[in-house]
Amino acid sequence: MVYQSIPTVMDLFRLDGQLALVTGGGRDLGLQIAQALGEAGADLILTSRSGEAAEQTARQLSARTGRQVVGRPLDVTDREAVREFFAALDRQFGRLDILVNNAGGGVPGKGVTLLDRPVESWKLTMGVNVDGMFYCTQEAARIMVRQSKGSIINIASISGMVGRDREIYAGLDIGANTIDYSAAKGAVLNFTRDAAAELGPRGIRVNAISPGGFERGQPSEFVRRYNERTPLGRMGTDGRDLKGAVVLLASDAGDYITGVNLAVDGGFTSVK
Repeated sequence: MVYQSIPTVMDLFRLDGQLALVTGGGRDLGLQIAQALGEAGADLILTSRSGEAAEQTARQLSARTGRQVVGRPLDVTDREAVREFFAALDRQFGRLDILVNNAGGGVPGKGVTLLDRPVESWKLTMGVNVDGMFYCTQEAARIMVRQSKGSIINIASISGMVGRDREIYAGLDIGANTIDYSAAKGAVLNFTRDAAAELGPRGIRVNAISPGGFERGQPSEFVRRYNERTPLGRMGTDGRDLKGAVVLLASDAGDYITGVNLAVDGGFTSVK
């Protein structure tokens, strides 16, 4: 074995010369994901429903990471808009190395239980979490197949892995988990597995990350209850706890990983 020809572990985590697209990359987890990829050396395309918000975040990330960062408007639930977006991306850059399907989330409002959830909320949640993921993955894969290489990361949730104990929300002014959100994120996970099986022979890896709860000013009682249910005794920390998982799955450090769901949840889903 010639050790001089073997990359170091830190080399494997580098993303220099690669282009990454993060949908919903303007704030919260999407912003953390984009920052992590940029810090590892990737150039970035960020999307948001608001083009102005995407461009503002892109300017900030470019200054922070020193990478080329482009912000673009995109509604991932609009099939034709997604097709046109990826066609323009392909014309401009001619490649795409990493796609993070982060755009998603739940639909707030009245009716959060199974018995009173409006069908309109169900459809909206499925649209942004499942339909949008399918549209973007399909178009990205067309580009990646030409390269015989690529990494697709779908952002799921612990709500797609386990049923949620509603007592954690009882009596608190906080949005509770909804049945449509759990169903959508469960669909994300099995989409990930089957897409990995189909695209693996074409050199494309497909994985999922299921974040747990991240602390963002929730009521102190909610944080206390959540922490009690978590082996590590705390909620996730923005700017820290998701970044390593993303870079692992995006980079050559994870080149033999596909079809997996990585729970980044402090052990929340590992205990009853």
